[in-house]
Amino acid sequence: MNFTILKTNTSLKTLKITACLLLSLLASNLFAQEDKTVSSHKLHFGLIYPVSSNGTHAPLDTNDFSFHLIAGISAAERGVAFAGLSNIVRNDTKGFLLAGFSNHIGKQANGGLFSGFLNMYKGGQVFALGGFANISTGDIKGAQFSGFMNLAGNIKGSQFTGFINKAKDIDGAQIAGFINVAKKVKGVQFAGFMNVVDSSDYPIGIINLVKSGEKSISLTTDETLTTLLSFRSGGRVLYGIIGLGYNFKNTDEVYAFEAGLGAHLFKSNSFRLNAEVSGVGLESFKAGEYMKTSLRLLPALKISKNLEIFGGPSFNYLNTSTAEGRSLNQKHITSWENKWGNNFQALYIGYGGGLQYIF
Repeated sequence: MNFTILKTNTSLKTLKITACLLLSLLASNLFAQEDKTVSSHKLHFGLIYPVSSNGTHAPLDTNDFSFHLIAGISAAERGVAFAGLSNIVRNDTKGFLLAGFSNHIGKQANGGLFSGFLNMYKGGQVFALGGFANISTGDIKGAQFSGFMNLAGNIKGSQFTGFINKAKDIDGAQIAGFINVAKKVKGVQFAGFMNVVDSSDYPIGIINLVKSGEKSISLTTDETLTTLLSFRSGGRVLYGIIGLGYNFKNTDEVYAFEAGLGAHLFKSNSFRLNAEVSGVGLESFKAGEYMKTSLRLLPALKISKNLEIFGGPSFNYLNTSTAEGRSLNQKHITSWENKWGNNFQALYIGYGGGLQYIF
């Protein structure tokens, strides 16, 4: 029995020694190949630096194709590079880089960057898709798509993100779930909440802080006696609306809020014509709901340098589940009951107007 145990232990030791020798031979072979073909490497395979076909010389090599299970390092890439975790390129790229976590380019990226989390580069003609962020310290021609944030210098193309875009001058579009920040924009800015820009004619957001644009505070009322104090802000053509107020006709649902978009259709020194799409809600902070969506046509007349009076008709869609909501307006073009939500819905013509201070 002792002889059997001794024989088994000896066998395990032999297997371990053999495995170590094989690993050593494999590593020696990789480095030997590196020594022989350093100047002609075009294909790069490995685990993580320096365990790769380019070995310790990898940071100085330019590759046509790279594949690394964890991370790869190179001087430049001229085709396709794939890494399970990260691609690190000291200079520039021409082609496509795909990484499970991040791509890091020391100079310009030309082609495509795809990562699960982050792309970092110094500009170029590139399409960048990052699960979390794209960060470019230089100018780009192309597009940035990310789940949270895009940063760049000047852009000829587009930025799309779930939260924030930031750039200098843009010839294209900025689309963000929450906020866009830029200097001069030739194109469209769309943000779920706010655009901050020096110059933009077509910002689409609830709040648009355009340095060369217009901002105003208005006091308005409509056919339901919903009176609102609203902030309008935007560029030469488009602007956003946000407001709070009170309904003087109801007893319970009296707290009002408003959000919308508007456009300057015509403008002269003393007169202009605006069109607005706005949603107005009333709340009692109890059960029930009231929401009115309106398309408004509002002629406006300047009565001083900063003061304007405006008013006009509106086409409205009403959706309410309360008795007070039904009674606010009883003259409808058509109305119907929603069988599933127990809501009353209607289309009708209304009106509204107010006074506005422009600054």
